[in-house]
Amino acid sequence: MLSDARYAAGHAGSSDCPRPGQPRTRRLLIMKTAAYQAEDRVAEDVVLVPFATSHLEGALKLSQEMSWPYRLEDWDVALQLGQGFVLERAGTVIGTAAWWPYGETHASAGMIIVAKDAQGRRYGARLMDALLTSAYSRSIALNSTAEGIMLYRRRGFVPIGVIHQHQGIPRERHEPPPGLVRAMTASDFVAIMRLDRDATGLERRQMLEKLLQNGDGYVLQRNGMVRGYAVCRLFGRGHVIGPVVAETATDARALIEAALARLGSVFVRIDTSATSQLGEWLQGIGLERVGDATTMVLGTPASSRGPARVFAIPNQSFG
Repeated sequence: MLSDARYAAGHAGSSDCPRPGQPRTRRLLIMKTAAYQAEDRVAEDVVLVPFATSHLEGALKLSQEMSWPYRLEDWDVALQLGQGFVLERAGTVIGTAAWWPYGETHASAGMIIVAKDAQGRRYGARLMDALLTSAYSRSIALNSTAEGIMLYRRRGFVPIGVIHQHQGIPRERHEPPPGLVRAMTASDFVAIMRLDRDATGLERRQMLEKLLQNGDGYVLQRNGMVRGYAVCRLFGRGHVIGPVVAETATDARALIEAALARLGSVFVRIDTSATSQLGEWLQGIGLERVGDATTMVLGTPASSRGPARVFAIPNQSFG
């Protein structure tokens, strides 16, 4: 079926009595029709394919174009843990979208990027629709930039929170309260999994195993029991601290201080919810708030069983 513009172009001038200005109108409509047809030819040259390791270099270039601080290693880890789609034009990656399953009922989505010169042609919608079909039946959470909110709203996502991105080089050396936090050991993993499941309502074993392979873990122990944990790893411009799971903001702060003590004066990023009660303290130690993201969900949000809760996320894609 022709669009309104194409239909009008095809029938302009068919009246027995031309109206004043009709020749100019007809020229404009013909020009619009030609533009639509040219756009369609470009769209036909763009193919949607499963995200593979061969696309990692192209995906990295996309994120660099958007000034997103991903390294090739960050893209690689994301692909190992999840799956997704790529839009290619003449062998060049012009769009990406990925999702990560957490059991059979929930997932997160992210790394949804369209090249600047390809925006405005519904490629983001094409990627998102493929992602939703692939993850069908799962509830999906994501953290959206301001530019992406309408794309997700049109697909039924609703806002449920806000993430604050803090980053910088800490102004001073930090130490946790003595005896409260220690380095994580392999024997802690079962307790860590229980804490994470209670705090998030999600099954994230594979993700946690991968993050701990690539980073350092810390546990907060009280009365002989593990009551919180944190992971610190290389990511983006420096290190990211997250997830951080604890029962109170004070305990979360102690876990972050343990990670900072090990790092010293290096660039650090922490993504924390607006309700974490950590924002003022993070800014006070030199980790400025540089951006926000809107947490959105399609379906039923995962529910925390507590008493532990999430104070910092691993990154805005894994959520």
